[in-house]
Amino acid sequence: MHAILVKAAIGALVGVLVGLTGMGSGVLLLPVLIFGLGVPPIIAIGSDAAFSALTKLGAGFLHWRNGTVNWKLTQFLALGSVPGALGGVLLLSHLRTAYGSEVNNILRSVVGLLLVCIPLLLLFPVTSKQPGIKVVELTRKSWIGISLIGLFAGFLVGMSSVGSGTIILVMLVPLIKCQPSILVGTDIVHAVILTSFTSFLYMRLGTVDFTLLLALLFGSIPGALLGVRLSTILPSQWLKRVLCVTLLITGVRILWV
Repeated sequence: MHAILVKAAIGALVGVLVGLTGMGSGVLLLPVLIFGLGVPPIIAIGSDAAFSALTKLGAGFLHWRNGTVNWKLTQFLALGSVPGALGGVLLLSHLRTAYGSEVNNILRSVVGLLLVCIPLLLLFPVTSKQPGIKVVELTRKSWIGISLIGLFAGFLVGMSSVGSGTIILVMLVPLIKCQPSILVGTDIVHAVILTSFTSFLYMRLGTVDFTLLLALLFGSIPGALLGVRLSTILPSQWLKRVLCVTLLITGVRILWV
């Protein structure tokens, strides 16, 4: 019972931080599961993907109802991200077959590298001097670049469960010109599609801990609501920077050891 309460408390904390800062749940939850609770990385990754899919469902539905989803952009992203995720999971499965339990050490290094790269992208976002493509002007020619972004992000999600929202949003901001709400809504709905597909693949691999998942969800739902409330009174941008620096230091330590 004590272990379940601890996991629920972690879910609540992650929910608060997501609601407060807008950062992706994967990049916040994964290091806590692996280095805080000692969950084997391959199980943490599978459970984290399912957690991300379920926690984004509500927000995705609201964006759909509010009309803040560009379905053509979502389609272009999914065209690359779904096969990318399949490739990432197949590689993960191959590594587990080839290296056995040693795959967890490989995944620790992958997570450490992502914990260095993603905070840097958030702290120092890439800007473009070229005018972005308006979503209303997206054509079939546009699908190549957008789908390549999806392919890259999908592969990362397949290997680590991280990147379904953060990576894509950071890469789309300098490329696509539209209202921020549409970009965020499209990103969230695409993340639901991507993480749901990836979660199914992880379940087939047997790397989803449903007891852990339910405990995390039990805490994260009220935590996210509280985080949204707190975002109106607390300096969320400063907290986001502090979290990014903390994650960056954690990633460096993982790679250094």
